[in-house]
Amino acid sequence: MKFKNKTRIIKFNQLGDERGHLVVVEGNKDIPFEIERVFYIYGSDNDVIRGQHANRKSEFVLINVSGKSKVKVDYGNYTEIIELSEPHMGVYIPKMVWKDMYDFTKDSVLLVLSNQKYDSEEYVRDYDEFLSLVNQNTGGIANED
Repeated sequence: MKFKNKTRIIKFNQLGDERGHLVVVEGNKDIPFEIERVFYIYGSDNDVIRGQHANRKSEFVLINVSGKSKVKVDYGNYTEIIELSEPHMGVYIPKMVWKDMYDFTKDSVLLVLSNQKYDSEEYVRDYDEFLSLVNQNTGGIANED
């Protein structure tokens, strides 16, 4: 499963029967990295915008395990909006992509998996700085290695 440098929708295998459903997500198998950190967002109103940053080293997979939300990913030269509405669907977000999570339903629980432990120094929280870094390092295309 090759995802490096590209935002991608991931559909996870969904197992189930009359008792309900089970979704298994394994690092380096279902997602393109070893999982180092897990966190989740819940209780956000639908007019709240979360994220609003890029990361120099962190890659993410976002999964709405309950409810719905939207994710706007911004590469510096184009944006995409992805609706997360199924608990067996996620979006992979590589490093140096600006992300905004928003439009949360009341029952939304947004699970986030990352390849990095938290390090505040690797966050880019200023959008103009993000644009400058993307244009400086890649000629306007984010995530070239």
